[in-house]
Amino acid sequence: MCKTLAMSHRVVVLAVAEVVGYDLTIPPQVFGSAADAAGRKLYDVRICGLDDQPVRVSAGFSAAFDHGPEALAEADTVIIPGTRAWEPRREGRLSPALSRALGLIPSGARIMSICTGAFVLGAAGLLDGRRATTHWAYAEDFRRLYPRVDLDEQVLFVDEGDVLTSAGLAAGLDLCLHVLRADHGSEVANRVARYCVVPPWRDGGQSQFIDRPLPPPGDGSTAATRAWALERLHEPLELARLAEHARMSVRTFSRRFKAETGLSPRAWLTQQRVLHARHLLESTDLPIDRVAAEAGLGSAASLRQHLNSKVGVPPLTYRRTFSGAS
Repeated sequence: MCKTLAMSHRVVVLAVAEVVGYDLTIPPQVFGSAADAAGRKLYDVRICGLDDQPVRVSAGFSAAFDHGPEALAEADTVIIPGTRAWEPRREGRLSPALSRALGLIPSGARIMSICTGAFVLGAAGLLDGRRATTHWAYAEDFRRLYPRVDLDEQVLFVDEGDVLTSAGLAAGLDLCLHVLRADHGSEVANRVARYCVVPPWRDGGQSQFIDRPLPPPGDGSTAATRAWALERLHEPLELARLAEHARMSVRTFSRRFKAETGLSPRAWLTQQRVLHARHLLESTDLPIDRVAAEAGLGSAASLRQHLNSKVGVPPLTYRRTFSGAS
């Protein structure tokens, strides 16, 4: 993570029948749209199946691809979109053809899944002992089949470095943009997000989309307070102050906030402050202690701790990496 990739970085999308059509289109759209300031493509994106035959797509059609599974042998990144394949989805194992295809992937390649593509990674044993996610609706099936995986269905994606998983459908966009940002910085990722007409970063996790009873009427929304807080990240923002701005009791505000964002107010504020600090590190020459203060993280030591926790590198390393990428 947090490295500048060569222009020849090859992304191979493995379509496993019956492949989820929406998921299948995300990686070529995101990575295929990524270019440097001179307009040069940053990724070579290819799609392949398990053989040279058309692959059945969940939307009711079949798709033929220009490449067979041999493309996996030259991949730097492999992405497995959501699938309805019986063996990994129902029996906790790989079909012989899928096992052979995965065996072609180079040992140093980064592997990603979108939605139920995580079942393929689970069946391959790539997620054992790791944290991962998948679509919340299939979390219980996943736990039953792959009990050695630390599944977290509350989040939009999980980055374990060389293995990354996302929640369902649109969360694949979140993961691909996250990887693009990690590879080449926020300027490139934001440019692709604007082209795709999607936000470069979504607050909260998929817990905000899980079926649950609607909150009682009259509670209002915390959206205005969240927007207000984003303009004041450098200030102390205690829970009571946020609730007062929203004109709610602390208890009602906390409950409503979690229902809308999937995070507690404290966790959300920390997330936003780290994101703002990353933006300042990428786009300014402010001293590290000033970045920490502007982001509301207090001290350089606090910023260092949070950044190490989120991306695995200290502030100066992060700045050098993304200044170079930009």
